[in-house]
Amino acid sequence: MSENRLNRETSPYLLQHKDNPVHWWAWGPEALDEAKRTGKPILLSIGYAACHWCHVMAHESFEDEATAAVMNELFVNIKVDREERPDIDGIYMGALHALGQQGGWPLTMFLDSDARPVWGGTYFPNAPRFGRPAFVDVLRRVAGVFRDEPEKVAGSAAGLTQALQHKPPSGSVPVIDDRLLKDLTQRMVPAVDMEHGGMQGAPKFPQWSFFWMLWRGAIRYDHAPAREAVVRTLDNICQGGIYDHLGGGFARYSVDEYWLVPHFEKMLYDNALLIDLMTEVYRETGSQLYKARVAETVAWLEREMIAEGGGFAASLDADSEGEEGKFYVWSLDDVLRVLGDEDGRYFAQVYDITSGGNFEGHNIPNRLDHLALLSDEEEDRLSKLRAKLLVERSTRVRPGWDDKVLADWNGLMIAALVRASSVFEQPQWLELAKRAFHFVASRMSTGGRLQHSYRDGRAKAPATASDYANMIWAALRLHEATGDPTYFEQAVAWVQVLDLHYWVEGDGGYATSADDTRDVIVRLRPGSDDATPNANAIMLSNLVALATISGDAHYQERAAALLAAFAPDVGRNIVAHTGLLASTFDLLAPQQVVVAGQQLEGGEELMKVIRSISLPGALQYALSDDVNGNALPGLRDKNTVNRLATAYACLGPQCSLPLNAPDELAKVLRQQRSL
Repeated sequence: MSENRLNRETSPYLLQHKDNPVHWWAWGPEALDEAKRTGKPILLSIGYAACHWCHVMAHESFEDEATAAVMNELFVNIKVDREERPDIDGIYMGALHALGQQGGWPLTMFLDSDARPVWGGTYFPNAPRFGRPAFVDVLRRVAGVFRDEPEKVAGSAAGLTQALQHKPPSGSVPVIDDRLLKDLTQRMVPAVDMEHGGMQGAPKFPQWSFFWMLWRGAIRYDHAPAREAVVRTLDNICQGGIYDHLGGGFARYSVDEYWLVPHFEKMLYDNALLIDLMTEVYRETGSQLYKARVAETVAWLEREMIAEGGGFAASLDADSEGEEGKFYVWSLDDVLRVLGDEDGRYFAQVYDITSGGNFEGHNIPNRLDHLALLSDEEEDRLSKLRAKLLVERSTRVRPGWDDKVLADWNGLMIAALVRASSVFEQPQWLELAKRAFHFVASRMSTGGRLQHSYRDGRAKAPATASDYANMIWAALRLHEATGDPTYFEQAVAWVQVLDLHYWVEGDGGYATSADDTRDVIVRLRPGSDDATPNANAIMLSNLVALATISGDAHYQERAAALLAAFAPDVGRNIVAHTGLLASTFDLLAPQQVVVAGQQLEGGEELMKVIRSISLPGALQYALSDDVNGNALPGLRDKNTVNRLATAYACLGPQCSLPLNAPDELAKVLRQQRSL
C-alpha cells in the first residue's frame, strides 16, 4: 500500500512534508521504479526549507486531503530538497527554462516514467488566482494529456531532454584577454544602480559573481567608476533592511530596489560570499562599516549557524508562526517598551522605526537614510541598544533552522573566514574554519569521495563539482594561512577526483554530476553564474593557484582548456559568465606574495601592507623564518634576509628581489596587480 515515506529522510525540508497525506517518495531508484511499475507519470516537487512559497503551497495543497487524493490517484509523487540534490534541481529547472518559463521555487515538474521532463511550472495556488490555474485543475489536465496524448508527451519529453544537452554555440569565439575584460568592466558599470547600489530595478540580489568581476576589473584597470559601483552596493546592503541589524547576517535578497524589504531567509552561501567581498573591499577602502558587518556576521554564524560537529548549517527560514518576517519586524511601541522613551526614540530615529511602519504597518530596522557610521560614542550607544532588542527578540518564536551541512556552501564559508581572519587579525575565525573543514573532510567523505550533504549522523547525496571546487578553494586558503601541507595535499587529491569523474572529455570543463551518478538523465556542464559561484569558475582560479604553488604544468594546461571550453558560451552571453571571467584574471596574471619570517623584526609592518591593499585572487603566504627545502616550488627559496622579515612579490614565475621595506612592498604589489 502506498504511503508517505519521507519520515525516513534526514533533510529538514523533506521532514516538513512527512505528515502530508500525499504519498511522497524521496528521489531515488525506488521512486523511479514505482513510476515504471504503475505506468503513472511523475509529479516532481522541488523546494527547500527556507522557501516561503514552498510553505504556502504545502499548506494550501499538500496538507489538503482532497488535493492529496488527486495527486495520489494520478501520479507518483516525488519530493526533492534542492539543496540536498542541486544536480536534480539543475536539470529540471533547466527544463522549465527551456519551456520559456521563469524559474523559482517551489518547482513543480511533470515527468514521464523515464524521469524525462514534459511540462511544469512553479507555485500553483489551490484556487485560480495570480493569473494561475488551480493546482487540482492542473493535475487533472496534465494527467489527461499523459493518458490521451502519448505521442505529444513523448515528443515533449524528447525535445526537452535534448534541450538540456549542452551544445556549444556556433559563431566566432572571443579572445578573452585584458582588452575584453577592461571593456567589460567599463560596460558593466551602467548596469548598476548608482544611487542605491546593486543591479538596476527590483528585486535585488547580492550578485556576487557580477560584483566580484567588477571589483577585480576596478583594481586591475584602476577604474574609479567600477570601484564606486561596488562600494555603493556594499554600503547600501550593509545599511539596508536586507541586513539583520540586531542579530547579524544577510537575507537572500531584497524585494524592492532600495534593499529595504528582504525576503527574510538567511542562506549560508550569501553570507559567505558577502564576507569575502567585504573583506577584499575593506583592504582597499579601510571601511569601518565593512569591518563591523563582517564581525557581526561572523558572530551570528558562531551563535546560530554551527551544526553538528562544527560544520555550518544551511539556512534560517523566512517564516515563523506561519508569517514571513514576523521574527524580525518591530513596532515603535515595542522598541519604546524595551528601551525606554529616550533611548527608544533615539534608536527609532537612527533605524527608521515609525508609528506607521516602513513595511506593511511594521518596521524593518535599517539605516538607509544615512549610510555613514556615526561617531564612536554614538555607535557604542547603538550597540548596547541593539543588544537589548536582540535579547527581547530571542523570546519570540524562532524561524525554522535547516541544520544540514552542505559541502559546497561550507567550502565558501571556510574560504571566507580564513581570509577574513587574516585581514582583520581574528585568529579565532581561523579555528572556526579549520573545525568546519575537518568535519567535511572526515565525516562527509568515503573512500576519498565527498558526499554533498550531512545531517542526523548520515552523509548522503552524491557530491557535485561545486562540492569539490569550493572545498578545494577552502583547502588552498587554509594552506596559505597555516602553511600546513596536509591542506595542499587534500586539495590535490580532490582535484584528482574531479579530473577522473567530472571532467568532460572532448567538450572540456567539469560536469555538475560525476560520471557514476546513476539517477540523473543528463550530466549538465554549466559555466554560467547562479546564486552561488559556478564550479568551473572556482576551479579556474583553483587550477591557477595549484600551478603557481606546485609548478606542475598540468594544472596550467587544464585551466587553459577549461576557459577554452566555455569561450563559445561566453561569446554568446558574456554577462552571464562574469564569475568565469573574474577567474580569468588569475590565468592572465597569477599574483602571489610571500612573507618569510613574519614573526621576526619588520614582519608586522609587511603584513599591514598586505592587509591594506586589495589583491583579489592573489595567493598570500605568511611563513616561519625557515622555508629552505620546502617541497612546493612556489614557496621554495623564499627565505629571510639578515634575520629580518622578508617579502617576495611574484607575478607568475617571476618574483621580486627580497623586500624588507614596507613602502617598497606596497609599491611592487600595486604595480603587479595592474600588469
